Amino acid sequence: MQGKLVLADGTIYLGRAFGAVGEKVGEVVFTTNICGYQEVLTDPSHRGQIVVMTYPLIGNCGINNFSNQSSEPQVAGFVAREFCELPFHWQSEG
Repeated sequence: MQGKLVLADGTIYLGRAFGAVGEKVGEVVFTTNICGYQEVLTDPSHRGQIVVMTYPLIGNCGINNFSNQSSEPQVAGFVAREFCELPFHWQSEG
């Protein structure tokens, strides 16, 4: 499914949408983390934000149950250049 990131100045970025369906509004922020995307997604300090990851590949380490910062995702949106569909890490649970 196609997704859009529309900025306040009218700039539109097109991409592939995944996860929750619908429109979200939030402050666009970025993080330069190479890993730790699971922590970013569940960190309450990112509640309601649209987080842009500057590292190009996200998901290659998978996720696990002990790295969450809260019980559910906190971000309003998550932007990355490429998502790994087959994670590989000895601690990965999904």
